[in-house]
Amino acid sequence: MMEDFFILALQFKIMQGIVTKSMGLWYLVEGSDGTSYQCRLKGKFKLENKKISNPVAVGDKVDLIDDEGNKDAKIIATIHPRRNYIIRTSPKKKGHGHIIASNIDLAVIVATVATPRTSLGFIDRFLVTAEAFRIPAMVLCNKIDLLSPEELSGLKEKMKEYENLGYQTAFISALDKKDIESFKKRLSNQTTLISGHSGVGKSTLVNNLIPEADQKTSEISEFSEKGIHTTTFAERFRVADDSYIIDTPGIKELGLAEIESHELSHYFPELRELLGQCKFNNCTHTHEPGCAIASAYEEGEISQSRYDSYLSMLLGDDNRR
Repeated sequence: MMEDFFILALQFKIMQGIVTKSMGLWYLVEGSDGTSYQCRLKGKFKLENKKISNPVAVGDKVDLIDDEGNKDAKIIATIHPRRNYIIRTSPKKKGHGHIIASNIDLAVIVATVATPRTSLGFIDRFLVTAEAFRIPAMVLCNKIDLLSPEELSGLKEKMKEYENLGYQTAFISALDKKDIESFKKRLSNQTTLISGHSGVGKSTLVNNLIPEADQKTSEISEFSEKGIHTTTFAERFRVADDSYIIDTPGIKELGLAEIESHELSHYFPELRELLGQCKFNNCTHTHEPGCAIASAYEEGEISQSRYDSYLSMLLGDDNRR
């Protein structure tokens, strides 16, 4: 990789940049000169022999060279090693992973109690994916203006479980400017990924954070009570000089990628604390005698929803919502 880079450097003028939008075969890249360039890939990229459906992701640091066939465009010649990324199984290419975004400082899952409903299992899958790459995560509960006092109280009580595990939580109505300003303060000096189901209010949130983003929004389908896709491509926006957000298309399912079954318990903080205390060192924490995690669950030290999520992921349950 470095040898190829030096050969290119001798032949072409190299410019570094960051991918800000992925549009299938074309990408927008913000160059080090502050200009956005339309770019395409130079040939085929092979990423460490990994099965990835998208070789380039928003957030990637890349090297650009001039496109001799198009003076208004550039070519992505090199992809720099990623600090981290959020990945899921590809919804279009079986056996491959799809990188949602890379080089992230905070991963935010936007969740709603209803219209559409975000399940705890879906939240847990997102948090496990973030844990696997050591990315701090937040659960952002939106549309609280639609909840009764009792429903909001119950939601906050449930979110305390995540707070006790070390995750950030927040409660907003994306239409309330006061809530938006409070959330915006948490985004300072970092790149934040915003993800979730279609219809949970990601685009409305982005528009209120960055009015010039002008992301399309849509109503919930009355027939299915599910969100209608409005964001087509992942895109990176500047919130302030030192702050960026990456908005992503709505995710229907979140299949785990690059996580082996024997590693899974490491990505649940409450399970990780008990690893090494089981009778058998290859314990799956499902049926084995002398399992410290199963005992903790039976004694109420691990919540049923979290243990159910662990079992669902371990068994490869296709219901990823």
